[in-house]
Amino acid sequence: MAQADPTPDRTRLTGSLRRDSVKKNVAAIHVSGKLTLLQRKLSNVLLLNAYDTLTTAQTHRIDAKTLCLMIGYNSNDMDTLKSSLRGLAETVAEWDMLAEDGEHEWGVSALLSYAKLKGGVCEYAYSPALAAKLHDPKVFALINLNIQKRFTSGHALALYENCYRFVRTGSTGWWPLDLFRRLMGVDGSAYYEVYKQLNAKIIKPAVAEVNKTSNILVTPEVRKQGRAVTDIRFLIKENPQLAMLDIDDGEGLRQGGTYQRLRDLGVQDRLARQWIAEHGEDYVAERLDFVAGQDGVKSPLRYLSAAIREGYGGRAAPAPAAEAEDARAAAARQLEAEARAEAEAAREGVLEAERRARAARMERIRQAVASRTPTQRDADRRLFLSRLSDPLERGDFERLGWASALNARTMSAFWEELVPGLFDDL
Repeated sequence: MAQADPTPDRTRLTGSLRRDSVKKNVAAIHVSGKLTLLQRKLSNVLLLNAYDTLTTAQTHRIDAKTLCLMIGYNSNDMDTLKSSLRGLAETVAEWDMLAEDGEHEWGVSALLSYAKLKGGVCEYAYSPALAAKLHDPKVFALINLNIQKRFTSGHALALYENCYRFVRTGSTGWWPLDLFRRLMGVDGSAYYEVYKQLNAKIIKPAVAEVNKTSNILVTPEVRKQGRAVTDIRFLIKENPQLAMLDIDDGEGLRQGGTYQRLRDLGVQDRLARQWIAEHGEDYVAERLDFVAGQDGVKSPLRYLSAAIREGYGGRAAPAPAAEAEDARAAAARQLEAEARAEAEAAREGVLEAERRARAARMERIRQAVASRTPTQRDADRRLFLSRLSDPLERGDFERLGWASALNARTMSAFWEELVPGLFDDL
């Protein structure tokens, strides 16, 4: 395989690698062993690359640098890649499920039957039995690589993989703690036999990262026998603020020609993605063509907005299917969340600037006080106190003196009057 461009974006990837999500069989997800975060991500990308020919081809190939970049580590670090591939070949996948004929089936296989690096290409294979399980269309969870790349903890990604398939039912059902430890890759550790330590080091951090990072929200519940915790389950619901991650993290929309035409016209990034997400790329492209064909339009952007809203110049916007409507609603929610986040960030920026300015003024006041004689300091204090009528403000100043944050604004005005120009250079 020829060397790939060092940036593995969707326009350069081919075949199954252009897909955002990878189908992972429930059985394979459930027992993926003691995988590191890097190995877990690597496993998902390799499966995505192989998926279309998983049961028809004996081996699969991917450019090694592309593979590294898709997982998020240095594309020249072949030693790390070798170590991760070795870990997958040494990790056992186990499934325990009902077969198609209704018979109970148990099986075990290495996650990779072999892997090799040669000429800048990674070649690898799955055992036929495991490939069949991984490719089973009836029992799988969708693992979105746009979400995967956001995770920084292997335990959190493992929890996400094991919970996401239950989002429609709302709960994982009860898992014995022994099974849960296996799913998290901490079975065999005496330390995590103690639930208090398992909860503090594994469960709580993993839940926090899943809820912050992914398109689902999970809440753990436990079942006890006496005082001992015996089982755990996770209640699951969609994360409305990050639901768009399950559709697109924005990069897919940004690769399209329609998006670029909108941006060239002066449409902001968020609005361009919102129009495409809500109406579809073809519909927006038709409106662009219509506006481009009109002579004498003084404000093409405003006219385009009206054309999209009212359906000028072509077919009306198609009635969306339920899935598309859900996707568009999720996209709209995500865009609203982005706007709120930007506004919050801007507000936080203003507040931070105000805090820095207040701290600088308080320091200047401290320096001014230190430069005064004891008699002057006493007179300054008495004069300032005489101006405070609020008992709370007086009490705070009497207790803290010129370090009273409650009186910061009033103190600044007092010292500006007492020493004109004291704050001019701040």
